[in-house]
Amino acid sequence: MDAVLIVDKPAGMTSHDVVARVRRIVGEKSVGHLGTLDPMATGVLPLVLGRFTRLAQFYNDADKRYEGTIRFGWATDTYDAEGQPAGPKQTADLSLQQVQDAAAEFVGEIAQYPPLFSAKKIGGIPAHRLARKGQPVELKPKQVEIKELEFYNCDGQTVCFRAWVSSGTYLRSLAHDLGKKLGLGGHLAALKRTAVREFTIDESHSLEQLEQKPPTSDNRYYVNSFDDLFLHPRLVLPEFPAVTATPESVAKIRHGGAVNLPEFSKAPLVRVFAGQRELLAIARRVAGTLFQPKVVLQG
Repeated sequence: MDAVLIVDKPAGMTSHDVVARVRRIVGEKSVGHLGTLDPMATGVLPLVLGRFTRLAQFYNDADKRYEGTIRFGWATDTYDAEGQPAGPKQTADLSLQQVQDAAAEFVGEIAQYPPLFSAKKIGGIPAHRLARKGQPVELKPKQVEIKELEFYNCDGQTVCFRAWVSSGTYLRSLAHDLGKKLGLGGHLAALKRTAVREFTIDESHSLEQLEQKPPTSDNRYYVNSFDDLFLHPRLVLPEFPAVTATPESVAKIRHGGAVNLPEFSKAPLVRVFAGQRELLAIARRVAGTLFQPKVVLQG
């Protein structure tokens, strides 16, 4: 089963939990995700199944979009609502303009410290494991980019936001740093991911939708019964030009052979299809119009 499935992750589950549940539902052992979401967060979690797991390498630096809520008045040790207060609580009475003015320095390329309770590794050990044991955690700042940041619905203590950020950006750190800048403390109260590059919330499906697919007589699921929930292959990696290969080229590509694609003499990478739905390979231009498969998805 080779496919891309966009799950609307519910709150309270880890990304690994979702992957494990989808493996069980669809009966496919090879399932991976394209970007972790914290347990508290909801929204877009793209999954790649079967040989499509080989596409993960093209999403390492995928931009993401979020909607969320920041609460001011106290910080937490995890930088979100699931953590313990990191100091005394204060009364916040902020205006939207105050929040916008304070946030201006966080837009653009910035050096951001990850939360202590995060998956960042120190000596091969995730920082959150050390933090939970009370051991010292020293994380280095990382260059990230907050491309867009919009605030709305401020009631003095909470504010809603929309953000477009580069891969590796922590919205928990943004909430924490903004609260610190305002002198009141702050933490992330809610977060929903609305897009991972080309994958959007409108294309997502709940785990309940997956589980409602009809079983066969032996209580196993038909592979084809999920086709209407899988993303059409032509919508994957749209930044790469698409070509429908001739039968002769298809045979060569299936065996890793190079083919000539004259119409794409300037494209570094192309998507090669056999027919309308079968994504055969991602091919790399090696010279002139000669393309070599970089990833073969159909043997």
